[in-house]
Parts: sequence; structure tokens; C-alpha cells
Amino acid sequence: MKRRDFLLLVGGMLTATQGLRAQQKAMPVIGVLTSTLFGPPGPNWRGFLQGLSEGGYVEGQNLAVEFRNAEGSYDRLTALAADLASRKVDLIVTTDGTPAALAARSVTSTIPILFAGVADPVGTGLVASLSRPGGTLTGFSSINIELMAKRFELLSELVPQVKVIALLVNPNNQTTEALIVAVQEAARAKGVRLTVVKASTEGEIDAAFESLGELRAGGLVVGADAFLSNQRKQLAALALQHAVPAIDQGRAFAVSGGLISYGLNGADLFREVGVYAGKILNGAKPAELPVQQPTTFELVVNLRTAKALGLTVPPSILARVDEVIE
Repeated sequence: MKRRDFLLLVGGMLTATQGLRAQQKAMPVIGVLTSTLFGPPGPNWRGFLQGLSEGGYVEGQNLAVEFRNAEGSYDRLTALAADLASRKVDLIVTTDGTPAALAARSVTSTIPILFAGVADPVGTGLVASLSRPGGTLTGFSSINIELMAKRFELLSELVPQVKVIALLVNPNNQTTEALIVAVQEAARAKGVRLTVVKASTEGEIDAAFESLGELRAGGLVVGADAFLSNQRKQLAALALQHAVPAIDQGRAFAVSGGLISYGLNGADLFREVGVYAGKILNGAKPAELPVQQPTTFELVVNLRTAKALGLTVPPSILARVDEVIE
């Protein structure tokens, strides 16, 4: 081979390699930081992909996603967030509330962060205001502090004769104290005594249910929390075993055998999160994207569980229900 032809061949190979590298670099990467079961093939994940597609992004074609799951252990979140930041992802999406969002913010001041399910993003210092977040974070508030009071009211409407209701919370969640205050106010308004039980492990959940008899609690409100959401099957089974009417935030609780749930429609929420993710990948600045608040909620009642507990669901609740499990 002549020297000139050899140089042309090498030059062509270098150009092709550089072009391939440029193509690979051009594919954005989203890092997902979660503590729950978010991800394929669940409805929340499908909603997220749908939202991304509206911005022109399809996973595996022009977008890559890396998952880091703390599986309910909040003390792992910071290390997992740091790992995503070290990989220089283009966007970090946190899926399940304040702990994950705070962990992501603690490890990067340059990578955009899109949060979902944060109860009080202004009060916890994640954003300057809902309309003008400032900085590198924006997302979707769950307004779970306000919803906790509504869940208490629904449960007390379902069991109006009950004089003591327990609130189960995870003490490791930064919003726990605010949740307790909100439910205490709702309890006082109803003339019901509230007792608080705490759990951050599966064993502590078992112990919390064992204590309900001594506390004479005739109902249970499950606090909004990623770890507790992960344990919805355990919670539903224990509530039925101990004959305690219980309400939780997600439809999955009622589907798992829980009595009643009231909260956001996860698939709808994560479709909107996907839309926001697409906007950020297309150049929008989080500082200029307002934090969104939910306006629609779903009420789900499991009539099989109500029958097993010897309860009759009042017409006032059935008239508002979005789904009945029979």
C-alpha cells in the first residue's frame, strides 16, 4: 500500500471513530434516584416514558437511563446520588419525595435535578419559590402534608365510632414532623385522639401493629413515605390480621388488600415528570420551570377488605370513589 493511501485510510478511520464518539456523547443520559419500585414495567414508568416521548426522547434510541435504587434505605441515597453525579449524567430525576431530592442536591450544583413527590419543596429549601424555583432544581410537589389531613378525615368518616386513631410514620423522613402536626390538627377538629407510632424497618412495622391493641387504636393512617410505600403488602396484611381499618396514599395499597387509599395518580404524575425531563434535555432551565402542584386525586376502596373487617362503606364515600375493588 502506498504511503499516501495508507494515510488516507488511517485518516478515514480516525474520522469515523471521532464521529462515533460524538454520536455516543450526543445521547443524553438520565440518572434516576429512587427508594421505591419505580421502573419497568410499572405504570409509573410507562407514564414517564410517555412524557419523554412527547419531547422527542425514546429510551434506547436517543436516550439512556441509569437507575440507582436505595430500596427504602435513606442512608444510601447520598452515595447513590454521588455515583450518578460522577458519571456526569445530563439530568437526575428523583422519584419519591424529599430525602432523595435533598441527597441529589447535596452532591451537585451543576447537574439539573427534577424531583417528584416532594411534600414541601419551599419549606425544605429545595427551591426559592414554586413559580420561580431558582438554582438547578424543579419538579412536582405531592402536597402530602395537606393530603395527610384529608386521609385522616376519610378514615374517621369510614369509622365514625372510633375515638383513637394511630398515625404510622418513618422517623427518618425529613417531613415527618410536619405530617404529624397536620394530622394532629385534623384529629382535634374531629374530636379524635391521635397516637403516633414509628417504623423504619420491617421489624418495627410488625412491632407498631402489635402496639395498636394496647393503644386502643381503632384505625390507622399510614404516613406518606417511600419506605412505607415499599411495604404496602406487609402493611395491608397486618392491618387485616389485626383487624385495623387503614388508609394509605397509593392505589397499590388498596390493590394489595388495604382498605382505602387516597392520593395522586402515579402514572399521570410521572407522565408530567417525563414531559418536564424532555424540556430540560431540550435546553429549558430548571430555574425557569415552575414547580407543579397536583390538582386531581384518586380515591380507591377495597370492598372485600371492608367486608372482612365487618365495615359498611358509607354512601358519602362511595359517591366520591374513583375505583372500587370487589
